[in-house]
Amino acid sequence: MSSDIEPRSLSSDGPQHATDLATMRHSTAHLVAKAVQRLYPGSALGIGPVIQDGFYYDIDVAGAQLSTDDLPAIEDEIRRLIAADEPFTRREITRDVAIQESRDRNERYKLEIIESVPSDETLSFYDTGSDWTDLCRGPHVPSTGAIGPFKLLSVAGAYWRGDEKRPMLQRIYGTTWNTQEELDQYLWRLEEAKRRDHRRLGRELDLFSISEDVGPGLILWHPKGAIVRVEAEDFTRKALMANGYDWVFSPHVGRGQLWETSGHLGFYKDNMYSPMDIDGEDYYAKPMNCPFHIQIFKSHTRSYRDLPQRYAEYGTVYRFERSGVLHGLTRVRGFTQDDAHIFCRPDQVEEEIRLALDLSLYVLRAFGLTDFRAYLSTRPEKYVGEPAAWDRATAALQDAIESSGLPFEVDEGGGAFYGPKIDLKVDDALGREWQLSTVQVDFNLPERFDLHFIGEDGAQHRPFMVHRALLGSMERFFGVLVEHFGGAFPLWLAPVQVLLIPIADRHLEYAEGVAKELKEYGLRVDVDGRRERMQNKIRQAETQKVPYILIMGDRDAEANAVSVRARGEGDLGSMARADFLARVRDERDTRVTK
Repeated sequence: MSSDIEPRSLSSDGPQHATDLATMRHSTAHLVAKAVQRLYPGSALGIGPVIQDGFYYDIDVAGAQLSTDDLPAIEDEIRRLIAADEPFTRREITRDVAIQESRDRNERYKLEIIESVPSDETLSFYDTGSDWTDLCRGPHVPSTGAIGPFKLLSVAGAYWRGDEKRPMLQRIYGTTWNTQEELDQYLWRLEEAKRRDHRRLGRELDLFSISEDVGPGLILWHPKGAIVRVEAEDFTRKALMANGYDWVFSPHVGRGQLWETSGHLGFYKDNMYSPMDIDGEDYYAKPMNCPFHIQIFKSHTRSYRDLPQRYAEYGTVYRFERSGVLHGLTRVRGFTQDDAHIFCRPDQVEEEIRLALDLSLYVLRAFGLTDFRAYLSTRPEKYVGEPAAWDRATAALQDAIESSGLPFEVDEGGGAFYGPKIDLKVDDALGREWQLSTVQVDFNLPERFDLHFIGEDGAQHRPFMVHRALLGSMERFFGVLVEHFGGAFPLWLAPVQVLLIPIADRHLEYAEGVAKELKEYGLRVDVDGRRERMQNKIRQAETQKVPYILIMGDRDAEANAVSVRARGEGDLGSMARADFLARVRDERDTRVTK
């Protein structure tokens, strides 16, 4: 059917009174389908669901390969349908009648859907006006005139039912809002998102690249991107070690037996790379770091007094993602997790979860990310471990969220079979939500690897294991940072923090002396000594989003001063070298995120 949304209450007062957006967007999708069939007779309909902030409709368009140039004509037809204020009318009919109607209209894709449902099921159709109908669960607005401002956005190809062996349909994306102001704001966000796209900025700012010679989904970090990563890793590493984590390193491959024991070959093999034959045994590139940290824990007999053990690593892992889902830095095949595993006694788990969540919030806020929501996933129908342990772990997770003051939602039954978890999601500068930090309790791996510690009673006891990531993966987090800041990194992260521009060749020596002094205080500094016009140099530095540009002329050299241009503030005028140094050091050391 063309909708998977459940019935909702509708406003009868029209779009100016905030009709339910999901319902209105689905109704607009129907108008897209009707408009296309009017303009391209013989077109066959696929499905048209609501998605985040909009909708799409998959259509086998007769006699045309649509492009964005064709969308205005479709929009004009939709506007005529809205002006006609045609009613949406629900009909319920038997499967046999639905089959006959679909055959009569040559709706071959709808017919396939209908034939897949039980023979005794009653199906619902929605008529739009007197001349058009569509298989649909609904609901819809009362009439086409209740649809608010809309915009068709793009056209893409989509295999029928996601099967590359089936016909390729044309997918028309669009959006609908209650007011023109909301639509305009959304379209601005889309354009701003394009401007901030980390793939485009990665090229323009020379941060990273992906080489077909190396392979898709494998990132090459250029010097400017790498220094941002180094700063982020150094800050996070120091925070972890200050909070009682021990730093570890683990190999990139492991024997097949390790992955058999962990369960990855049973549950995750499709996402792992093919094995390597080494001395007649299968070795696999690691998709996760957990089994290696477990081996470190098992390398000694542990007393209850030794717990918790907290192991942290920037561990590079490899997962086979299908080529169709790869996307810049945010969906890759090789990536580095800021991974940690905590082995603790049952009576310590609540405190460890709270500390892990507090540390996540501290680190993310240092990067200028401040708008958080937490999602608590609880025990599913199929699970390992004792219900009492699940209840205890889930309560500990919820207590940690509540003590943090974060808004949160509970995803009942949404936990993994091996334990409940908290997913921490963050809004960027455009209000887009990204999942970064995770705190996951695991009952499965301690059992599979027979982990234990010696309790106060002298007996063996099973530890709790907590998986914890602060930033997720460095690749994805870097992509989020690029888009959040639009490439204009705060001073402490910026690849080049200060650029010095001598006005003439005779000022180059003075500029290099200033640069040497700044470098002695650990600042990243470049001198642009090229024989180019000064204004060209300034424009190029601004396109590279350098936080500070220092202009060097006769007056500056004579006064032992610098003329300062600050990103976002413009010309700050002349400043004594000592005063500028104090300003920039304070901004760096306090990690101002402007």
